[in-house]
Amino acid sequence: MNQWFNTDLTLDQFIDAMIQTFTMIGISLILGTLLALVLAIVLILTRPDGIVENKWVYRILSPIINTIRSLPFIILLVAIIPLTRLIVGTSIGTSAAIVPLVIYIAPYMARLIENSLLSVNPGIVESADAMGATVWQIIWHFILPEAKSSLILSITTATISLLSATAMAGAVGGGGIGDLALNYGYQRFDNFAMALTVITLIIIVQIIQWLGEYLANKARH
Repeated sequence: MNQWFNTDLTLDQFIDAMIQTFTMIGISLILGTLLALVLAIVLILTRPDGIVENKWVYRILSPIINTIRSLPFIILLVAIIPLTRLIVGTSIGTSAAIVPLVIYIAPYMARLIENSLLSVNPGIVESADAMGATVWQIIWHFILPEAKSSLILSITTATISLLSATAMAGAVGGGGIGDLALNYGYQRFDNFAMALTVITLIIIVQIIQWLGEYLANKARH
């Protein structure tokens, strides 16, 4: 039993790792959501039978999104190291991990948001168009409010995926909970550190899921 509690991990290191994880999630989620929202809106506007149908924009943008989505995060992280260095000046650390995290989560969220926006009753869009609403007014005042509950659930799903990605970022020095699991739990055979990181991740996921469902229910009613 003693081997489970014989650890070199300190409370300060655990707190620092948590701060790094939430920093990566917070910044990446904000930037990724904004980018994904723009991409999703362009997709639904330019798709066949869209409000401003444009087959060329849709045929170019959609495959690009699908291509980036098809890359596992760990491969994407390594593949864009030159871009990461260009933007933040380094390829290791929490700030460096944010770049691939944003590029990873934005296309994924774009598809989720696209599905949420497409779930809006087409009759609402037709009515708004018949009343003379502009494209921006249709998006802002009709589609987004109607899709609010579904959007919250989509962002919840993306946040959990982002948490998994931040854990993998630890494999290349990204910091956070994943870094503790690798450097202490795996490399030092620290059972306590490994169990602590696993339990922590499970708790965070449960909280995110509960909060997302709660907010979605409130938006629905």
